[in-house]
Amino acid sequence: MALILNIETATQVCSVALSEHGSLLALREQNDKNSHALVLTDFIEQVMAETGFALSQLDAIAVSMGPGSYTGLRIGVSTAKGLCYSLDKPLLAVGTIESLALYTRQILGETFKGNTLICPMIDARRMEVYSAFFNHKMDQLSAVKPLILQDDSFAKELENHQIILSGDGSLKCTELFANNKNVEIHPEILCSALGMISKSDELFSQNRFEDIAYFEPFYLKEFIAGMPNVKGLR
Repeated sequence: MALILNIETATQVCSVALSEHGSLLALREQNDKNSHALVLTDFIEQVMAETGFALSQLDAIAVSMGPGSYTGLRIGVSTAKGLCYSLDKPLLAVGTIESLALYTRQILGETFKGNTLICPMIDARRMEVYSAFFNHKMDQLSAVKPLILQDDSFAKELENHQIILSGDGSLKCTELFANNKNVEIHPEILCSALGMISKSDELFSQNRFEDIAYFEPFYLKEFIAGMPNVKGLR
């Protein structure tokens, strides 16, 4: 199939995985706030050095396209684009929510049943998350959208399904669903380039490449710059 560099920077996690034929060769990742710009290029160099491959041997670069952190997405996409331009390689874009759903299934695997819905959640500040529903076959059942969490969230879905929540946004659901046995919460399952591997390999095999010049991350919401809280500026 293909030798692909997978870059995940849509959330606080900075993760880089090198894969071949849909299998992991090397991984580097860390969960430190605002570290992407400091470690991303080092992680790329490390996974290439560990496996003995040169960047020129890559068949494609895949990037997590969002939604997520505005800054994190910009860093990941600009790095991926730079590699594509300099190496003359194609760009693949993997939806962050789908990637997190795939990774959730990968981690939990055999616990999935026919009536199970997977709902990956990315923190979008306050009580809001970015999310979508997937069934146990990984078919996406709803569009990725912002969701404000409330007491009656998922009331309709819970009538006939069990729901697995994952991602950093799922931590907000701990109290809301503390007494609901049909909701399983896994805030420890975070975005990782590991979740991108099968999808990026599939996209490559289907020649579903992005236009490098015009590709932009999927922000979902517009970025609003806040006023810095520095004495003398207000």
